[in-house]
Amino acid sequence: MTEKFIPKDEKVTSCIDGYNRVREAVAEAAVKSGRQPDSVRLMAVTKTVEPVYINAVLDAGAGLIGENKVQEYMGKRDELHLDGVEKHLIGHLQTNKAKYIVGEVDMIESVDSFKLAREIEKECVKKGCTQKVLIEVNIGGEESKSGISPDALETLLGQVAQLPHVHICGLMTIPPVCDTQAQAGAYFEAMYKSFIDIKAKKLDNVNMDILSMGMSGDYETAVLCGSNLVRVGSAIFGARKYY
Repeated sequence: MTEKFIPKDEKVTSCIDGYNRVREAVAEAAVKSGRQPDSVRLMAVTKTVEPVYINAVLDAGAGLIGENKVQEYMGKRDELHLDGVEKHLIGHLQTNKAKYIVGEVDMIESVDSFKLAREIEKECVKKGCTQKVLIEVNIGGEESKSGISPDALETLLGQVAQLPHVHICGLMTIPPVCDTQAQAGAYFEAMYKSFIDIKAKKLDNVNMDILSMGMSGDYETAVLCGSNLVRVGSAIFGARKYY
């Protein structure tokens, strides 16, 4: 079947409309959860998205983007309107790729091992910088996914907290694929409980400011369950194309 051709200007309009629609939905969910409408940040996830469409959303007011792959981000960043925009790496980071991304993004959301954290620390020392990170938690215990197990989370936090150039800012998670919002909500609630429990312990050099959870299919549920950062791609930019 031949794919329908969508003119570039029509696609640009669609992306801007998508961003505004998601932003409004996030604000409404925040209010429903008893928070201020601007208390939850919206990340535009730019995986496989062409710069022209990313820039359309940035120019429409997006202040935070997330990229999955180091190579893809580094390859297109010079074409993006990034003044005043916060950049996060959200995909799995191999230790041998840390040298390319440390200091190039504001936050790495996918730290899930002390080995990776040490590599980030080493690169920070070389570059004379610090790096904000989130610890990725495998809340569903899936073998196919990255992330530290909830049972090992506090141990990892204690280890990473000893690294002077790596600054822990919170947690990130990707729950299992669920058939219903209620199922997704159960994972989000478990993650929120862990987030609050750790925050209450006031661990040295561990800040629990950010709980990054919720994507295109479940971001409203995630916000209702306590997320304060959602990572949305296809609901803004449309279905991804893989080449």
